[in-house]
Amino acid sequence: MKTIDAAAVSGLAELLALAKDEMILLTTSEGREFILTEVGADDFGAEVEALSLNPEFTAFLEERSRETSRVSLSEAKKRLGLD
Repeated sequence: MKTIDAAAVSGLAELLALAKDEMILLTTSEGREFILTEVGADDFGAEVEALSLNPEFTAFLEERSRETSRVSLSEAKKRLGLD
């Protein structure tokens, strides 16, 4: 795994090119850390299975599925000042 300071990267294309060859640990000036790695089909299936067994994640999904309020695209743009 290679550690990279986010401030030293010119953009997403550069990060993706680096992650093509090895896992990247991306660090920020605030001390946050993110991992970037290529995901294959086998990895995706394993991740789906792991998430389905995660009580915190399944509770989050259950809570979200009970939400009834919706915001239209035009309303969201208006709230974000994008109209």
